[in-house]
Amino acid sequence: MTTTKTILLELFQPFAQYRNPFTFYYAQTFPLPPKSTIVGMLQNAVGEWYDEKYWDLKVSVHGGFESVFWNYQQLIKGDIKLQDVNNKLILVNQKRPLYGQGLKSQRTPINQQELFNGHLWIFVRGEEVLITKIKEALGKPTKVLSLGRSEDTIFIKNVKICEESQITKSIAKKNLWLFDKPMYIKKVNFPIKNEKYPVYSITTQVLFKNDSEIIKSKSELNSNTKREPHFETVIYTGTDYIIHLSNEVEVEDIILDELKFRIPINHGWL
Repeated sequence: MTTTKTILLELFQPFAQYRNPFTFYYAQTFPLPPKSTIVGMLQNAVGEWYDEKYWDLKVSVHGGFESVFWNYQQLIKGDIKLQDVNNKLILVNQKRPLYGQGLKSQRTPINQQELFNGHLWIFVRGEEVLITKIKEALGKPTKVLSLGRSEDTIFIKNVKICEESQITKSIAKKNLWLFDKPMYIKKVNFPIKNEKYPVYSITTQVLFKNDSEIIKSKSELNSNTKREPHFETVIYTGTDYIIHLSNEVEVEDIILDELKFRIPINHGWL
């Protein structure tokens, strides 16, 4: 019998940009990290990149940032790939430099939306063996971890196991009170009455394939590797924490000392 465990990651992030791929003339950020970004961070922390079992994890993300600002940046796009040389991955650009006289890259000035001072609470639920491995890796990280871009570093304030006694279930009939932390809620079939919240299509899974085979390591990346994203339409609750319902929903309350969270069971887990 498989045992399921839940952990809470309490993070602080000074800057972030969770790129919305559906914006082209400017780079919009999602208000909270999507599941694919979180799973990628966990794979990196444990050192199991591209491992498919991580996509079976359930994630519920809460929190927000103190402010949003715009950056005018010049992005550089080049044909970059990784190459395995004597069991070491080397970053190459098809023997063409990104800088210098032989430049073969494209420069694009663009307005980029960024987030400042983020306070995040991320629940991760899955098989006990994997959850234990993640908790150990985040408890004593061996590298600087980021969420989003490589420069968007995170500071791990706490990693807590959620005991069964700290999780209770109930029914929300007319209103759903979310305490004081914004979150993502899956939109499909969610009985929301006051439809005034922003909606996003976020990435929940990203697979990298050579032909039809999912790659197992970075060394398998090449110019023919296909990136296969999967999306989920979500409601972002923002700072209005009372959602009026047209039908009742089952919820679970997770209370960890002074921290309280309410998660719709069928819609609050990605």
